Order: sequence, then structure tokens, then C-alpha cells
Amino acid sequence: MIQLASLLIVALFAHGVAAEPVTLTAADGVKVFGEVWRTDASNAPVILAFHQAGSSHAEYAPLAPRLNAAGFTILAIDQRSGGGYFGETNKTVATLGRSTSYDAALADLAAALDWSRSAAKGAPVLLWGSSYSAALVFLLAAQNPGAIAGVLAFSPGEYLASGDAVRKAARKVTVPVFITQAADRREVDQARAILSAVASADKVQFIPTTGGVHGSSTLRQDEDPAGAEENWQAVLQFLKRFHPSR
Repeated sequence: MIQLASLLIVALFAHGVAAEPVTLTAADGVKVFGEVWRTDASNAPVILAFHQAGSSHAEYAPLAPRLNAAGFTILAIDQRSGGGYFGETNKTVATLGRSTSYDAALADLAAALDWSRSAAKGAPVLLWGSSYSAALVFLLAAQNPGAIAGVLAFSPGEYLASGDAVRKAARKVTVPVFITQAADRREVDQARAILSAVASADKVQFIPTTGGVHGSSTLRQDEDPAGAEENWQAVLQFLKRFHPSR
């Protein structure tokens, strides 16, 4: 019955608003490609969604309609460290001619944040990271106090060149933080160490009881058929902080 309910929910949100292509320019001149899914909700908060290693903005294509329905606009970009894992070309990598280090992709996240300053029109801006980008969102939040309303990190870890960069950044993050991960001890412990460093008193670590996979894929029915809906409920509950009317 639970699996049938999950399939019905997926079908309900399968036909969302069409994505619009976006091209950004990072501070170092790199062209960053992505797509934005806009909602008609007034004063809609904006989610800046960043993908995992070997991936692209396509990681979020099946997630965007449900986030739109919850009242959020979503921008998902192709970071310069990525690939075609979810079946679409990472245009930023293709244009650059190579995939870079994780650390270098921070410039792409910053370009997305710059885009949101006008796109959000004063509404809350949230950072959403998956795997290595779930590490980078803490650095971006720490570097931009006052510009970000919340952070969602899916399978964060100390994936960057400096072994403790994420925890150092987390100590400067004072906004609400949501962390989840695959239901295995190593990922749970990595996430817990980062969450414990977060300065905010409003912080949540969700540990799935059914299913649960690495990164934002934990919300994808095709990647996590047993646990996607449980994870969705936890995420949507957290997001109510920023869109309480929904």
C-alpha cells in the first residue's frame, strides 16, 4: 500500500511547469548553464539546487514539479564538476572541455546566488546541495551571511581539498539547516559531525527508516522506490519554515 501511494504521488506531480534555460557567468568568466522551474505562487521562495559528482541539473528534473507545487521556484545548474549520470549532458563541463575539482565548482554556486538576488525579489533564498555540493553549500552560506534563509544538505561530507573546510564553514551558519543521507553508518556519522558544528539552533538531521540513498537521489522514485516518500515528507516539513501558508 505504501509503495502504491508513493507511485500515485509521483504521477500527480509528473506534469509540472516547463523548465526555462538559464545561462550565468561565474566570477572567473566560466559560462554556467542551468534550468529554472518557476511557480505561480506569490512571493515564492527560491531554491538553488546543486547536483552530485558526475551529474547535472537533470538530477532535479523529477523533483522540481513537487517543489513548485509546494510554492517554490527552483534553479538547478550544471556545475563545472559533473557529467551525464542522469542521462543529460552537463553543458558547463562540455563547454569548458573538462570536469574540474569539487572546490572549483564553488564559483558556479556563487553565480547562482548572484542570479537569485534579483530573481527572488526579496523572498527567501535556500541552498540545496547533493553529495559534494552538499559540502559546498556550507561554504557559500558562511561567505554570504544575510543572503541565505536556509540550507538543505543531502549526504554532506568533508569532500573538499581541506579536510575540515565544511565543519569550519558550518560554525558560521546561523540559518535553519536540514541534513539527510543514506541510511548507513558512515554517511550518518559524516552528516552528524557537520550538523554538530552548525551554529544555528534550528537544525535537523533526518535518518530514513526505509530505503534512503546517497544525495538528492533519495527523493527520486527511480533511485529510492522504497524510501522516497518518507524523505519527501521530512523535506516538505522543513520547507514550511519558509512558506508557512503551504
